Amino acid sequence: MVAANGDRVCMLHFDTDERGARKEIAAWYPGVDVKAGKDPGGAISVLRRYFKGDLESLDEIEVEMHGTPFQRRVWDALRAVRAGTTASYSGLAATIGAPGAIRAVGAANGANPVAVIVPCHRVIGANGSLTGYGGGLDRKRWLLEHEGIVDRRLF
Repeated sequence: MVAANGDRVCMLHFDTDERGARKEIAAWYPGVDVKAGKDPGGAISVLRRYFKGDLESLDEIEVEMHGTPFQRRVWDALRAVRAGTTASYSGLAATIGAPGAIRAVGAANGANPVAVIVPCHRVIGANGSLTGYGGGLDRKRWLLEHEGIVDRRLF
């Protein structure tokens, strides 16, 4: 499920049960009627290009992130991690000026409401190991392979 507020994507949700996602959207936008659309925020057409190999296309999607100021700093840093590269939790913590906040960075990464577009799948362990992913490790592994990351330590 992809949701947008106007032209800004606010959610990319993997779960087939939409109830939780709709509840979260209702909390972000009280009183707003949620309607189905063919291409929310233009994300569907851009995601199709991404999955056909245009890895940089995700940068075109504008996002509207709902979270704490700390979470938004982490998510902004995630958007700077280029396709075909990875980052570690400790590296992200240093990037946002909070080198001691590695676990908090991990929690913010896990709370990312706009998966793939805000590329939390590009975060791996400092030792190069594949780490948790809300969409499942198989999906994370596939996304990294799709982007050309073929580090055998991850697989």
